[in-house]
Amino acid sequence: MIVGSEADIEGLKKAGRAVAAAREAMLLAVRPGITTLELDRVGERVLAEHGAVSAPRKEYDFPGATCISVNRCAAHGIPNARPLQEGDIVNVDVSAALNGYYSDTGATMVVGTSPGAHRNANVMASAHMEKLKLLAASEKALYAALSKAKAGAKISELGKAVMKVARDSGYSVIRNLTGHGIGLKLHEEPEHIFSYPEPRDRRLLKRGMVLAIEPFLATGGAQYVEEGDDGWALLLPDGGFVSQFEHTVIVTESEPIILTKL
Repeated sequence: MIVGSEADIEGLKKAGRAVAAAREAMLLAVRPGITTLELDRVGERVLAEHGAVSAPRKEYDFPGATCISVNRCAAHGIPNARPLQEGDIVNVDVSAALNGYYSDTGATMVVGTSPGAHRNANVMASAHMEKLKLLAASEKALYAALSKAKAGAKISELGKAVMKVARDSGYSVIRNLTGHGIGLKLHEEPEHIFSYPEPRDRRLLKRGMVLAIEPFLATGGAQYVEEGDDGWALLLPDGGFVSQFEHTVIVTESEPIILTKL
């Protein structure tokens, strides 16, 4: 989508606030013993309070209001009755439609810590230090990509920025999970915003483009995920851990407008 009016911007902001509020409510509810199905209901309730509806359910008949992925599941985890355990890495990915506009966001945390614990140097010395380092690197990679999201820049510059953070931090980038255009549908042009430098990608960012940027970083060296038996979950083949942070943004000539940051 290319933003064409102030009404577009306002509609996108409302959708962004809805998914961001659901994301934060879900993260705050994470604790040992809660099930991902219970977390999903938290997100669904918050979306409904904002007048929004689940985008994956609306667009693809996904069996949940949100995607909740645990440990080696990188994306599209179906909410279920499995209780979360201390030390699990859990990702919540929330996308929704509101009055014809779509927004998409995600964040990852370690069960037994608080949301955002990876940003606290003192907490990083805890028993979950190695997992929190992964989270810190993946969020840093997201903001490195956002810093390159300016009108006139090559889309491949975003992937180059993500890859640098990943390599400097000792993690791999999942190559077959990409960001995407969004706005009037959940997935639009530009498709496949890669999290690695693709030299053949000569596409340029345009002012007003709406993007969902979502790098995935992983331990263990895996670069590709595989579809699980349920037909939805995307899994690391080597049993490592994966982390994702995601924002929906509007491209400008300078800093992008982040629609999903409360």
